[in-house]
Amino acid sequence: MTTGGSGAAAVTGGSGNGTPVGAGGSQAAAGTGGQGGTGPGTSTLLPTRLRVELRENPLGVQTALPRLAWELESSDAQARGEIQAAYEILVSSSAEKLAAGEGDLWTSGPVVSSESSTVYAGRPLVSLTHSFWKVRVRDGAARLSEWSAPGEWTVALLDPADWGGAQWITGGVASGAPLPIFRREVAVTKAVARAILSVCGLGQFELRVNGTNPSDAVMEPGWTNFSKTCHYGLYDITQQVTQGSNVIGILLGNGMYNVPTSSRYAKFTGSFGPPKLIARLQIDFTDGTTTSVVSDPSWKATSGPITFSNIYGGEDFDARLEPAGWDKPSFVDSAWSPATVVAGSGPALVARSAPAVKVMQDFMPAKVTQPQPGVFVYDLGQNLAGWPEITVQGTAGATVRLTPSELLGASGAANQANVGSPVWFAYTTKGTGAETWHPRFSYTGFRYVQVEGAVPAAQAASFPGRPQVTVLTGKFLHASAETVGKFSSSDQDLNKIHALIIAAIRSNLQSVLTDCPQREKLGWLEVSHLLGNSVAFNYDLAAFYEKILRDMRDAQTADGLIPDISPEVTVFAGNFRDSPEWGSSFVVSPWFVYQMYGDRQPLDEHYANMKRYVSYLGGKASQNVITYGLGDWYDVGPAAPGASQLTSAGVTATAIWLQDLEVLRQAAALLGKTDEATQFMTTEAAVTTAYNAKFLKATGVYDRNSQTANAMPLALGLVPTNQRAAVLASVVASVTSAQSRVTAGDVGFVYLLRALYEGGRGDVVYALLKQSTGPGYLYQINHGATALTEAWDAGPSSSQNHAMLGHAEEWLYRGLAGINPDAAGPGFKRFRVSPQPQAGLTSVDAQYHSTHGLIGSSWQQGPSGLTMTVTVPVNTAATIQVPTSNPPAVTEAGAPAATARGVVSSSSTAGALVLQVGSGLYTFVAPP
Repeated sequence: MTTGGSGAAAVTGGSGNGTPVGAGGSQAAAGTGGQGGTGPGTSTLLPTRLRVELRENPLGVQTALPRLAWELESSDAQARGEIQAAYEILVSSSAEKLAAGEGDLWTSGPVVSSESSTVYAGRPLVSLTHSFWKVRVRDGAARLSEWSAPGEWTVALLDPADWGGAQWITGGVASGAPLPIFRREVAVTKAVARAILSVCGLGQFELRVNGTNPSDAVMEPGWTNFSKTCHYGLYDITQQVTQGSNVIGILLGNGMYNVPTSSRYAKFTGSFGPPKLIARLQIDFTDGTTTSVVSDPSWKATSGPITFSNIYGGEDFDARLEPAGWDKPSFVDSAWSPATVVAGSGPALVARSAPAVKVMQDFMPAKVTQPQPGVFVYDLGQNLAGWPEITVQGTAGATVRLTPSELLGASGAANQANVGSPVWFAYTTKGTGAETWHPRFSYTGFRYVQVEGAVPAAQAASFPGRPQVTVLTGKFLHASAETVGKFSSSDQDLNKIHALIIAAIRSNLQSVLTDCPQREKLGWLEVSHLLGNSVAFNYDLAAFYEKILRDMRDAQTADGLIPDISPEVTVFAGNFRDSPEWGSSFVVSPWFVYQMYGDRQPLDEHYANMKRYVSYLGGKASQNVITYGLGDWYDVGPAAPGASQLTSAGVTATAIWLQDLEVLRQAAALLGKTDEATQFMTTEAAVTTAYNAKFLKATGVYDRNSQTANAMPLALGLVPTNQRAAVLASVVASVTSAQSRVTAGDVGFVYLLRALYEGGRGDVVYALLKQSTGPGYLYQINHGATALTEAWDAGPSSSQNHAMLGHAEEWLYRGLAGINPDAAGPGFKRFRVSPQPQAGLTSVDAQYHSTHGLIGSSWQQGPSGLTMTVTVPVNTAATIQVPTSNPPAVTEAGAPAATARGVVSSSSTAGALVLQVGSGLYTFVAPP
């Protein structure tokens, strides 16, 4: 890689390989397309949405060689076929130098490449280096764009030594005592240029600087395997620091790090140790000098106001125990004790890169009822993950208990029977007027909040002397991943299903992709790969998946096993620890990330560990068949839902092993490991033969003819060519014979959808989603669900907020709207748009903001035919299939579509006109 300098440089590494050209860019027009312009002048293109390590303007990237990426937009709404032929990047040590065109950290020089990402290759960066950058491009007509708006990033603390002697410290409080709070005064005598505070508090922490929280992130840090890796946050507190005395204050909670035994509900109990923290503050002054403050015995600690905290059971806060002004400079801490240093070096510290969990939405009560005198139930109208927040007014020492629930009992009181009990939050007032409070280190899934010990202000006259709740709000917490998808249709049932699934996805998009926000809060891994498309078409998960894949790596055992949950904060037994359909997420997910985002780093990083897991599975096989595991979990059979009832375990376990082998074969080829790719191909062929010999019947059905048994091998390409039509017919029959009701479970349902829509039977999928007389989406909605439930029948004994069956989202985007990645251009550099209009559905409108820009697919159909509008981002290409029985009659802008501007080539298949196109906005009309 080149470093420094201002000459032209060919950037190596990442996906930004290219050929350097001179400033005149005589070679920059290399490539195809470029219909957006043909003469000299300024390009209509503009680089936007600059990202560093998958994030915009990140504070704290744990590498000195970050990946840089951008998107391209065009100011010409009519342009088509616009491409990037070359790019140039400037990286500077200050905003002023960047504005002046001085790339003192790196000047890439013009690089011939259509790729809109590369790896930084400039001067070496050290911890807390603050860099500013911009990019410009040449288009296919050799025109130079304007420079992008500037972006920036800050390097994290790259080496343990860069923590500057910071030590892990505790508050020295006894087990069961109130959780500790910490403070450290910092004297500042000079003008501050920048102040960066790095903190990790375990299990969780809340930060204060001079009495205020400088961050809107909550539940920090996310949970990991705390014995191996802990995440820390970096905070720019420049604006909070003043000359004179300053105070850093920190509250600690237990989180998943320390789950104490108590009389309240917990999925498990266990501890990595007592709560502790590590911190380092670096202050850069305007005179060029620097100072630092680190966690050590000079910090003061005492017991705080949080008297109980359990990630499952709830949290209690006694406001009388919170020292007034403890987090401000004027406080006298002489009665506090010096912090206690924790022996040992502690786990690896890594800057958080996944999107922070934040309060993302507020819900106000839809109604308030009184099931018994003095007990009030607030109905928020929506099942959500988070916590209740109250504003209460009363005399000192009054305790308000908040009991959350998803369901109500027959009396109208909160009912926690389906999620574990008891769980509650309690607040004891200090009696100083209106007091607003919410839990900090415990959250749950709930729709209802039962309030005891206080009354709604409107009821004050009926309960004299009781504390009054003036406001109660449901705070919806989830990871702040960017929303990248949009779906709507003319069918309100589909729109309701979409909303139902999104509510569950949001509720379970935490620091891990959880199964449910109340009973377990664990990262059951089958969701990560089976639901990947459904989540990723709605939210940007690129950085999120980096975190959960590293969690899986940390969970891998010495013999190669990937446990069913990750992080493995507790160890389960049997199939609940070792089921191939769950552990295989560690193999399937990196390939999914590569296809979805064009990011091969997870494959580079985890390939060896992926191989270890697949080798582990191979060791469990007998005659090339694996016959253990949870199977098609929660399928619909004669018994209560649980382990697979309708499909043999070997059908799903061996099929997922084959999917793993296919991924490894492709990954090995991508990474240049040709011999290994050949080995995987050989094993894959042998296992496929064994699979079909054992499970495929002469009648064109697999195993016991369940929806899952037939669909999974068909969707994975395991069915012999001469049997594919028969097996597809069996899949269709297995749905229609069940009155279009789903019987497939957590594992099989996504393969059922894929087998049908990839087999051209979207009509069967549509009927399956539309039926409401038996278990399914509409059945849940009709029974009062506001988030997707754990079981298809929304049974009251199951969780009422589970994302695991949300695979219909994949069909809405990939089937109905037809937006699909193309293996020829991962990350939607190339993609396909092949919608499947359905009878009775008049319109669909979908958007997906890919790493290359906004993709749009919408269509309307009626007596006059089909109108289909497609948006193809700049610097990408698409294969568009326009559904029609008369391909030559399809028009675009009133002329034959095959000759439209931007169309590179055309062909016809049964039922569609197929067009290869460059970027642009296209509207096709197909007559009836």
